[in-house]
Amino acid sequence: MPRSGEDVRRRLQEAALVLFRAHGYEAVTAAEIAAEAGVTERTFFRHFPDKREVLFAGQDGNRAALARAIAEAPESTAPLAVLVQAFRAMQPVLALNRPFAQPRAEIIASNPGLRERELAKFASFQQIAAESLAARGIPPRQAVLAAQVGMAAFGQVLQRWMTDPDADFDALLTEALHNLRELVLQ
Repeated sequence: MPRSGEDVRRRLQEAALVLFRAHGYEAVTAAEIAAEAGVTERTFFRHFPDKREVLFAGQDGNRAALARAIAEAPESTAPLAVLVQAFRAMQPVLALNRPFAQPRAEIIASNPGLRERELAKFASFQQIAAESLAARGIPPRQAVLAAQVGMAAFGQVLQRWMTDPDADFDALLTEALHNLRELVLQ
């Protein structure tokens, strides 16, 4: 996508967050988001299939990045450590979107349909992680369990990282892996 397309997409996302926070998700239309961003409604729909996707855009790329990072981890790496490495590899993209993460989370939390969509998107990340681990030769049931546990820990890391501007993403991941090891060894 050309730079100007990225700029328009970002402006649409920013406009949507402003309007959703001011008026509530349900009360805002795609046309209003477009007007707030200074573009046409048609331009909005070139970037997003519906107003929900303005909150979830970019996740296909994130899933692909997760799968790629899992595939590229050294062969001898344990499954949970592979996931931690993959999550670390995703940090630059997450950092780019960090200013929008907390407002986005608040909007999603206030709407049952958006919460359901968020859970479905999160489940698709978990599935990609499990499939990618299985492709590394990890038995399928172990790959699914590692993906479930790893994604649960990653969810907690993201929540803490989004709400604390001073939190260090890498340190939170390290702590999460340490906590998982402690749980297993107890």
